[in-house]
Amino acid sequence: MTFTDDVLRRARLIRAVIFDVDGVLTDGSLFFDNEGHEYKAFNSRDGHGIKMLQATGVSAVIITGRTSNVVLHRARNLGITRIYQGIEDKLEAFEQFCRDADLRPEQVACIGDDLVDLPILRRCGLAATVPEAPAEVLARVQFVTPHAGGRGAARALCELIMQAQGRWAEQLALYDR
Repeated sequence: MTFTDDVLRRARLIRAVIFDVDGVLTDGSLFFDNEGHEYKAFNSRDGHGIKMLQATGVSAVIITGRTSNVVLHRARNLGITRIYQGIEDKLEAFEQFCRDADLRPEQVACIGDDLVDLPILRRCGLAATVPEAPAEVLARVQFVTPHAGGRGAARALCELIMQAQGRWAEQLALYDR
C-alpha cells in the first residue's frame, strides 16, 4: 500500500492512537441477549496490530460513546489502560488525554467512523476512518483504511504508523524467522 507524503509525515509524529470501538474495532453491530447482556465481535488481527504498535512505544487509547464491560475485557486483553467510555463529548476526552499524557494534538492519531468522531478527527495529527464512514467523515480525514471496521481497519492504521516510523521491519522480524 502506498501513502502520500503528508500521511507519512503525520504518521512519523504519532505517539498515541485513539480508537473508537463500534464501527472501528467492531463492525458496528450491537448484539444483546434476552437479559440485556451485550456482545461484540473483535478482530484478532486488529488486536495483534495494536499490540505490535504498543511494542514500538506508541500508546493505544479507547474513547467510545457507549459503556460496555465487553470493551473493558478487550482493552485489558490488549494491554490498553486508558479507556474513556460513555463519552458524549469526545473532544473533551481527547483534550484531557493529551494533557494527562503530555502530548500535543499532532502527536495523536485517531480512527473513528461517524459524525460524533469528527471533533477529534479534525483536531488530531493523523485522522483515519473506515471506507463505510459517512461522506462527511471521509472528506475530513487523511487516511481511509482499505478494510472495514472490525475487519482489519485498526491493523491497517497500526501498520501505517509502524512503517512510517521505520518500526515495521523489526516487528515483522519477530515472526519471519
